[in-house]
Amino acid sequence: MSLLSRTSRRTQIALASAVLGGIALMGVPAGPSFAAAPPVSATSSVSVSGHAQAAPVTRAEVLRRAATWLTADNGSQVPYSQTSVWSDGYRQDCSGYVSMTLGLWKPGPNTVELAGNRDLTTPISLDDLQPGDLLIDAAGNSNTRHVVIFESWTDSSRTSYSAFEQRGGHGTDHRVLTYGLGAGSEYKPYRAVNVTDSEILDDPSRGRPHPGQR
Repeated sequence: MSLLSRTSRRTQIALASAVLGGIALMGVPAGPSFAAAPPVSATSSVSVSGHAQAAPVTRAEVLRRAATWLTADNGSQVPYSQTSVWSDGYRQDCSGYVSMTLGLWKPGPNTVELAGNRDLTTPISLDDLQPGDLLIDAAGNSNTRHVVIFESWTDSSRTSYSAFEQRGGHGTDHRVLTYGLGAGSEYKPYRAVNVTDSEILDDPSRGRPHPGQR
């Protein structure tokens, strides 16, 4: 082989090495090619906060479920807790309690999400309140926020109503309340989107006694 041929061969090898080295520096493998990983899908098969949509529930069933926690602890009310969950898997605070009555995911969304997530609730007017609707105070912090379940007006004046709630220092309760009825109240009325209308107990605002009223 001539000197020129040997020089050309060495030049070709050097050029090839430089090209391969440059490819490696750019992060591209010099060996066999590999298929890129498929992109992560941005869609989800579930519809509410990464959880499956709750099944429809009647107003009567919401109130029936609410009453079960009044005696669920060996005849006593379920104790209040923002961290513990009851045997049914729901958090033992007000929003966990409401989540149980509506059949939402466990351990339950918090009060802020109940009020703000339009896949869960929709705002309504006080005049439109029906059994099983909610009054929610989503302002402040975890020690001031609260949600209660409207049962019925106590009389035709609509100045108070009977309700179910899970309250600190007591646990599950069924009592007469006025939350949300005063001017400037932070309690606002909402309706769960999975609640369906049905005939339930008589309404005392129409002049007939309500069996659940105290």
